Amino acid sequence: LRRENVSLSSTWEHSKTPKPPAPSPPFVPSQLQPDAEMATTTSLFSVAPLRLTHRRLLSPTPGAASRFRTLASKKAAASTVSGPGGGAGSGLLSVLDRALTDEEEYRRARAQVQRKGVEAEGYAVEGISVGGHETCVTVPSLNVAFDIGRGPLFAVRQDHLFITHAHLDHIGGLPMYIATRGLYNLKPPTVFVPPCIRDDVEEMLQIHRRMSRIDLEVELVALDLGETYEIRNDLVARPFQTHHTVPSQGYVIYSVRRKLKKQYAHLKGSQIVKLKQSGSEITDTILYPEVAFTGDTTSDFILDPRNADALRAKVLITEATFLDDQVDVDHAREHGHMHLSEIMEHSQWFRNEAIILTHFSNRYSLEDIRKAVSRLQPKLISKVVALTEGFKSEYS
Repeated sequence: LRRENVSLSSTWEHSKTPKPPAPSPPFVPSQLQPDAEMATTTSLFSVAPLRLTHRRLLSPTPGAASRFRTLASKKAAASTVSGPGGGAGSGLLSVLDRALTDEEEYRRARAQVQRKGVEAEGYAVEGISVGGHETCVTVPSLNVAFDIGRGPLFAVRQDHLFITHAHLDHIGGLPMYIATRGLYNLKPPTVFVPPCIRDDVEEMLQIHRRMSRIDLEVELVALDLGETYEIRNDLVARPFQTHHTVPSQGYVIYSVRRKLKKQYAHLKGSQIVKLKQSGSEITDTILYPEVAFTGDTTSDFILDPRNADALRAKVLITEATFLDDQVDVDHAREHGHMHLSEIMEHSQWFRNEAIILTHFSNRYSLEDIRKAVSRLQPKLISKVVALTEGFKSEYS
């Protein structure tokens, strides 16, 4: 799947004598193309249109520039602050400074809208996670997706899908994900689910098979706590306990490395080869937690000693549904979610190199999210990045 990059020039040409517009070419129905800013498709489980990843790149426009010039002039006219000697110089400078600050904020918001995914500790992470609407996060270098939201196209190429729980904003797109892989002649995916929902998921897929009369080929794996699944020779997955309003679990992806056992460290290469040929086990297998994904959960998962690997993985992808005082911690816990203040409260437990925050409530704008994250402690803010795909700017 390829992403379209549609850029708009920010240079505007002016001439004294306007040229007459060129005649429009005749309309041909076959030339009709999807809107560049929002293409839509329909998932079998989708209630609303699916937002695809080829969104128009936004650049400052003449209208935006004139808006800031108008803002500056209005503030200058209204200002009564005088400069030294009774002049209005300092007042005008103050107004201009505020206007420039507003424009910088505007440009930041535009840059955030253009951004697709994040980079963390060598991993490219792409996804969309809007609380109550849809969550799907992929790590393409590991060939995995976590939850499937409404079945976004960017997840289709991932062979392994890990479902955290059965809420529709996390599992609703599953039939579409499987069907789209079949459409592209990709091999049947391996889908991991909590054991308690395995039969229900299979029944749901059977209903879709009967209704749509397609195969929906999939390997459905019930992966329980304490179990390990080998994704490939150097990669395994294990679930861990999370706490939501329905049964849920997170997942840790480990890299597998083999290290020569200490008792053989003094041997020469030829001796080690002979031992290996004789069938002796000469290496220890060591698992290194690379990426952990929680899905929806309260902060209780942080204090569970069995979840230590999730808190020391290179990259932790976790939720922060609520960000400010408009919603308190008790409300967040009652609905099976986390408040950003709880992440600050338990900051000493995070040994991760990077933390990607997701699942913000749709009530927040890009600016709200950025400002909230900026209030984290220095030791946290240096490793935290917010996944903001799907959120709007106050300036858009």
